[in-house]
Amino acid sequence: MIKNVIFIFVSLLLISCGKDHVPKPYGELRLEYPEPKYQKFENNCAYTFEYSDFASISDAKRPCWYYINYPKMKAKLFVTYYPIQNDFADHIKETEKMVYEHTVKASSIDTKSFEYPDKKVYGNFYELKGQTASNLQFYITDSTKHFVTAYLYFNTRPKPDSLAPAVNYIKNDMKHLLDTFEWKK
Repeated sequence: MIKNVIFIFVSLLLISCGKDHVPKPYGELRLEYPEPKYQKFENNCAYTFEYSDFASISDAKRPCWYYINYPKMKAKLFVTYYPIQNDFADHIKETEKMVYEHTVKASSIDTKSFEYPDKKVYGNFYELKGQTASNLQFYITDSTKHFVTAYLYFNTRPKPDSLAPAVNYIKNDMKHLLDTFEWKK
């Protein structure tokens, strides 16, 4: 009988030896977007630029206002245009107000000025980090006749980690837009 107990005990020890089961880590969503190909946006307004073929453009509420839509990302870049009529300072104040209203939720706001004097294109590019409603914004002006603003919005709750790949993709598109932006003569 003792031999049987020892045999069963040793058998159980041998059978129970094996790999320890480790739970699988949670998988993270990997978002990959196509390499952008750019096309020129022609309109009846005072400006032109290039935008990604991954996006589409639709009219907004007023003439020369547009939505650059990223349907697969559920994002829109809202572009507005204002002619300057002795109210340049008011446009700058309004743009900065739109940016700095996000200070409650933003962990930081990075501002980069840019200028292309040969094209008379000047402005600021704002990157808002944290749980803000708008992650990227900019304004472009020639400082005498024209003023253009753009605000990026996602049709989802602000989740910086989840939105980071889409924000970076659109950020590169916005920088290309700025690089190719021109006023019509």
